Amino acid sequence: MNMIAMGALASVATGFATGVGAIPIFFTSKVSHKYLDGMLGFAAGVMLAATCFSLIIPSIEYGGGNLRGVLITSAGIISGGIFLDLIDKYSPHEHLLFNDRLEGPSSSLAKVWLFIIAITIHNFPEGLAVGVGFGSGNVSDGISLAIGIGLQNMPEGLAVALALIRENYTPKKAFLIALLTGLVEPIGGLLGAGLVNIAQPLMPFILALAAGAMLFVISDEIIPETHEHGFERIATYGLLIGFVVMMIMDVTLG
Repeated sequence: MNMIAMGALASVATGFATGVGAIPIFFTSKVSHKYLDGMLGFAAGVMLAATCFSLIIPSIEYGGGNLRGVLITSAGIISGGIFLDLIDKYSPHEHLLFNDRLEGPSSSLAKVWLFIIAITIHNFPEGLAVGVGFGSGNVSDGISLAIGIGLQNMPEGLAVALALIRENYTPKKAFLIALLTGLVEPIGGLLGAGLVNIAQPLMPFILALAAGAMLFVISDEIIPETHEHGFERIATYGLLIGFVVMMIMDVTLG
């Protein structure tokens, strides 16, 4: 199958995993911070391992596996972080999930739309990573990235839906919004797969760019959120377990 189509389909599947993770809100809205922080820590560990093994290492290898490859990868990682930082600074959005703070320029948009923009900014790099993984032509890397990001999307979907429940949304509306925020990932998937296919010589840089964007989200949003409620030790063990699970999966699939 065409790699762009595979990347798009895989990113659709990872986006739907966000909705799957939100399903428990139909049965209960009382999920403890202890459990949620542990699961978000797990999600951060999965993202971190996927970034290392399926984006950064291939980027170095495609760049020649030498100092030149490392420098290209380094430039891509920094560029990916700056790219996400600029989007974060100049897009009006509100983090109902991450410390309930308003960021970017002021806006008259309703609070829920500001929240949707925030989650979209958060999810876009994940779709980009999946698309780049398949676009590089390495199906095993693409599959492991897609499975890993799908796994980490599930606790995020639950966290998003719970945040909306706290804002007095019905479980049905909270579920649909959580699902829709996950479905931004195919846009990133198409872009990532398309970029790599169009500009093959830039593949090491584009892989690293996706990695840098992922690392920015992990460090700027997910890990700080898991340390807000006094359960940072549980979140840290969750991260370690998530990293190990993704590492084993990457080796098994690769």
